[in-house]
Amino acid sequence: MTALRAIAPARSGNVFEETIECLLQIIRLGIIPPGQRFPPERELADQLGISRATLREAISELQSAGWVNVRRGRGGGTFVTKSRVNVGPGGVVTGGAGPQRIDDSPGSGFSPEEVDDTLMWRKVIEIGIAEVAAAQGLTAAQRGQLAAALEASRDSDMASYRRLDSQLHLTWAQMTGSPSLVRSMVESRTRANKLLEHIPMIEPNLVHSHEQHQHIHEAILAGDPEAARTAMAEHLEGTAALLRGFLADPQ
Repeated sequence: MTALRAIAPARSGNVFEETIECLLQIIRLGIIPPGQRFPPERELADQLGISRATLREAISELQSAGWVNVRRGRGGGTFVTKSRVNVGPGGVVTGGAGPQRIDDSPGSGFSPEEVDDTLMWRKVIEIGIAEVAAAQGLTAAQRGQLAAALEASRDSDMASYRRLDSQLHLTWAQMTGSPSLVRSMVESRTRANKLLEHIPMIEPNLVHSHEQHQHIHEAILAGDPEAARTAMAEHLEGTAALLRGFLADPQ
């Protein structure tokens, strides 16, 4: 299946998220139709250029979200589901009376242009904010405020994660000293959260996000604008990969 190699994940710091995006593209483009089986794990991992551990983790999350069904034993494998469960508010997977086929656009009304526009807005605003925040001379009180916001986000449960994640990003914006940038961050998070509510919350992605938050935090405290830009860009691209995978329409 040469088509699989053509859309293999890019080599970056977001391999898990990009693997999710890649597998969803394969499904949504019909490269592997509903009811059909993916290649064996070893073969698929080789074609996508990823580790088998990463592939297993991604498939596990897609199974939880209702996109694939993993069958064990003779004749088993990973199959594209013919119907999948609904994803409710906050990204919680809900089954209702059983798996329900929903339309081919799980974003439920978000156009590709709207998704792309939000991701572009977020990239420009939040990367710039990280850079400016790192260029400021922070007081001890500000450093404490940053540490508290980071800790709250890291220790959050699924129910409170999005709220505390947004608060952390807003705290970074506050460190710039610019009310205009804070308002821009508010809009960025509001727009992003409208999209995020329509995709499942994925535990490995949350763990990865916590690690990336730490890198952004350290760069800001170190007064290193370039490192802050780089860390924020990588962080946003991980989330963007998931949003593109779950929400984007095949062209």
